[in-house]
Amino acid sequence: MTISQQQRQQIKDTIKECIRKKLRTYNPESNQMPFHYRLLGKDRMALFSFIHSLNTTIGTSIFEPVAVIVAQTNFPVVKRQYTIGNQISEGSQIEIQHLMNELSLQGNPDKESELSRIRRVCQLGVMNKIKTVKADLLLENQEGVVFLVDIKTAKPNISDFKGYKRILLEWAAIYLASFPDAVIQTCLAIPYNPYEPEPYERWTLRGMLDLDKELMIGEEFWDFLGGQGAYFEVLDCFEQAGIELRPELDAYFNYA
Repeated sequence: MTISQQQRQQIKDTIKECIRKKLRTYNPESNQMPFHYRLLGKDRMALFSFIHSLNTTIGTSIFEPVAVIVAQTNFPVVKRQYTIGNQISEGSQIEIQHLMNELSLQGNPDKESELSRIRRVCQLGVMNKIKTVKADLLLENQEGVVFLVDIKTAKPNISDFKGYKRILLEWAAIYLASFPDAVIQTCLAIPYNPYEPEPYERWTLRGMLDLDKELMIGEEFWDFLGGQGAYFEVLDCFEQAGIELRPELDAYFNYA
């Protein structure tokens, strides 16, 4: 077993507390949908509305804290909503723009090369103040490698990944401005594959992201955090939490 019994209980408690808090504070935007109610039933519409509302907060309220619990299996340093910093060198900004231009024209990302180029200029020129930047997760492994992770819960559009790429490069530059000798990786994580059982179409992102270094999806992400098999253990925790919550959910939505 990759995840301990104590961690499994922590995960289930986190999920259940999130759902219970949502039930306590949930207020549907519209109380009257007469056509929908007659077609589908008021209880089904209430459940649909609740799920839609939950989807907007599930990343910060469930996936992030669960990821922290799972990551403590493998990483000696685990931080959530980590403040990366609020300054970036002028040299880094210029170099990042060069990199983005090159990727737009050539579509050949190489994260190690990109990080090397940023490292050379991470303290070059004026240090420009920017809005404080946070990563969803900071992880540091036994070898001292730092991972800054941005968790994306929605299905990103292909066009979004250009902006995400810039963010990942800027995160590296901001972190290296303070810790120029750090060994760092910045990456995106999508907690589940929305296209299952079909594979996620990674090839559509190949021109912008270094897929081996900058993107983890579903099983790959959870197993990275907690070791092989962690993904299925986390899924089981969600299932068990759902079973334990079912009487409360049924009672709520039968009378919603």
